Amino acid sequence: MMNDIKSVLYSEEMLRQTVAELGAKISADYRGRNLLLVSVLKGSVVFMSDLMRSITVPCEIDFMAVSSYGSGVKSSGTVRILKDLDRDIRGYDVLVVEDILDSGKTLNYLMDVLYARNPNSIRICTLFDKPERREVDIYADYKGLTVPDEFIVGYGLDYAEHYRNLPFIGVLKESVYQK
Repeated sequence: MMNDIKSVLYSEEMLRQTVAELGAKISADYRGRNLLLVSVLKGSVVFMSDLMRSITVPCEIDFMAVSSYGSGVKSSGTVRILKDLDRDIRGYDVLVVEDILDSGKTLNYLMDVLYARNPNSIRICTLFDKPERREVDIYADYKGLTVPDEFIVGYGLDYAEHYRNLPFIGVLKESVYQK
């Protein structure tokens, strides 16, 4: 795997520090509220796991799986819900936990679906923001790190289901995904 990485963009330590800072902000903002963290699978599972342990107020978790990429490197534009929430979100303050916000199409669709279910509130937390790729008007309420317009992997992010287990964020060599 390491031979496929062009460079390390963010170290394991930098990720740990960023997640701790996000957890502290979320804890302060959601004190006394009915917080439900919704992880968007599969990419955000590593981030969600670390984030929920850094949140110091009571919270519940649930998961959704959506698809717009398949095994490619660019969004297909068609969003499908592969796994829906296991609960009714009315009465909850929902925090959607995403690994990366780039074009915004998938998250925009997901937000419309969730708003229709009448939660108390919905906010977005993303570990990585790639604003150069944004195609819709959507932003994260909690944003970790800004990433350049390169193909990144590690810490849950993948290419064709590989590299998720890297403990850092690396830039994938173009030769790997242009085969």
